[in-house]
Amino acid sequence: MIAQNQKEFLVNRVVDKLTEFLVVDSNIDIAEALKVVYNSKVYQQLQDSEGDLYVQSPSYIYEMLKQEIDVNMNNNQ
Repeated sequence: MIAQNQKEFLVNRVVDKLTEFLVVDSNIDIAEALKVVYNSKVYQQLQDSEGDLYVQSPSYIYEMLKQEIDVNMNNNQ
């Protein structure tokens, strides 16, 4: 079992990478990228105490986030 502080570290690392990917790919500022990440279902899954999404690669999780963003954009049109 992974310690809570280790899980928090890994989740924070993933959030950092997701934010970085969004800034580069979407040409948005850090504050907006963080808002996207923290308001996403992917972030909720990262926080889930029963789940282990945080052990996946940030690139894999980013693909999930991009799919969520695409679905949300299509639903808002």
